[in-house]
Amino acid sequence: MDQNIRFDFITNALVRDITSRDSKNFHVNVLGCRNLTFQHFTVRAPGESVNTDGIHIGRSTGIYIIDSKIGTGDDCISVGDGTEELHITGVTCGPGHGISVGSLGKYPNEKPVSGIFVKNCTISDTTNGVRIKSWPNLYGGVASNMHFEDIVMNNVQNPVIIDQVYCPWNQCSLKAPSKVKISDVSFKSIRGTSATPVAVRIACSSGFPCQNVKLANINLAYRGPGGPAKSQCSNVKPIISGIMSASGC
Repeated sequence: MDQNIRFDFITNALVRDITSRDSKNFHVNVLGCRNLTFQHFTVRAPGESVNTDGIHIGRSTGIYIIDSKIGTGDDCISVGDGTEELHITGVTCGPGHGISVGSLGKYPNEKPVSGIFVKNCTISDTTNGVRIKSWPNLYGGVASNMHFEDIVMNNVQNPVIIDQVYCPWNQCSLKAPSKVKISDVSFKSIRGTSATPVAVRIACSSGFPCQNVKLANINLAYRGPGGPAKSQCSNVKPIISGIMSASGC
């Protein structure tokens, strides 16, 4: 796969004040890195450009993405297996597919994902906001300790989503549930506007229901037909506190 920039097995590095434009595929691929920071990093690509993830991280520890602006045709930031201690702060995302953990469970022997912290971000005009996604009927995995807090959504189609039946273009079988175990997840202080009636969708695996999912102070408005905003939950019993404008879970 062609990327604009690759960072493979880099330790203790700072990447700052760089712009990546119109990559053929992923803009940045991070693999096997430790203690790598992106600051004032900019990604620009048309919203219709396919598979142009802004920054993709895999099998890396201690990655920081701060005060950056990412607009692309796929995930602004995508988190692959083996990612631990990822801190995303002050990022503006859009257009694109939002900030995504996964997809997970597509390949055998994937490494656990843990310690994902997304805070003080703004996501605008994207197909998803903050998302965790895994494939059904394939391989196992673990994703835990993931926290999304103080995030503004502007006209986002799926602002808050866990999708364990992720199956784009019908490339998979839905005969068996996802084998990825998701636990210890929080969505806190998320506000703004949803472009669809279902502002919060937590669709967990029937084989491995999500554990310890918290929703706190979710204030998302939908003003189109079929409103107000709703939430849908399956195979999960979320712990709800504070404001919850999207009723249903």
